[in-house]
Amino acid sequence: QALPLVRIVAPDGNYDYQHKYFTDDTRYDCPSGLPAAQESELQAMVMKSARVLGCRGWGRADLILTDDGRPYLLEMNTSPGMTGHSLVPMSARVAGMDFTTLCLTILEGARLG
Repeated sequence: QALPLVRIVAPDGNYDYQHKYFTDDTRYDCPSGLPAAQESELQAMVMKSARVLGCRGWGRADLILTDDGRPYLLEMNTSPGMTGHSLVPMSARVAGMDFTTLCLTILEGARLG
């Protein structure tokens, strides 16, 4: 299941270590504000990428969109943050999932080997 996208809007488009951890200038938009059709296409692209890369369970994909809207997959993070300010819990909240439900959903999809 793909959760809602989180759009990161950093000052001057520069999402660096400083803007991620030490300032309040970076905006995290969830819902992303993208048209629903575009968000669905990006979610489908991410799910397909995860399958092609052999990812299992849960994770987070980082994308960048060019000025003309073309997406590029930057990375698949198979162990994303789960703190109060992390993106996965933020997205899950927008999808109607509290933190406990998110954790249980992740555990239900877990497997050994």
